[in-house]
Amino acid sequence: QVQLVESGGGLVQAGDSLRLSCTASGRTFSSYAMGWVRQAPGKEREFVAAISRTTGGSTYYSDSVKGRFTISRDNAKNTVYLQMNSLKPEDTAVYYCAARAGPYRQTAESYDYWGQGTQVTVSS
Repeated sequence: QVQLVESGGGLVQAGDSLRLSCTASGRTFSSYAMGWVRQAPGKEREFVAAISRTTGGSTYYSDSVKGRFTISRDNAKNTVYLQMNSLKPEDTAVYYCAARAGPYRQTAESYDYWGQGTQVTVSS
């Protein structure tokens, strides 16, 4: 089992950048593919990005963030990051970190472990 804690959210202006972090407990972080999922008020969850188990491994991005967001991980620090650049008001949401054992998948339902979420608010 793994426990996840996100940090790094906040209030920024359109065009700004933020970096979210998600730190996992346990000694088997490298066994888990990681993902970021967001949910805006009144909207369905949106799977944003995923990364395979290895540092520098394969990644996936939704079309809405491709070219602006970068997911990365540091297995030595048990941490996955989401670098968010050129933020837009429509990026406003609670961002959740998620983990699944094995290869990454591109749907939120495929992930077994979740953090508590961190709020990102982008003002226009």
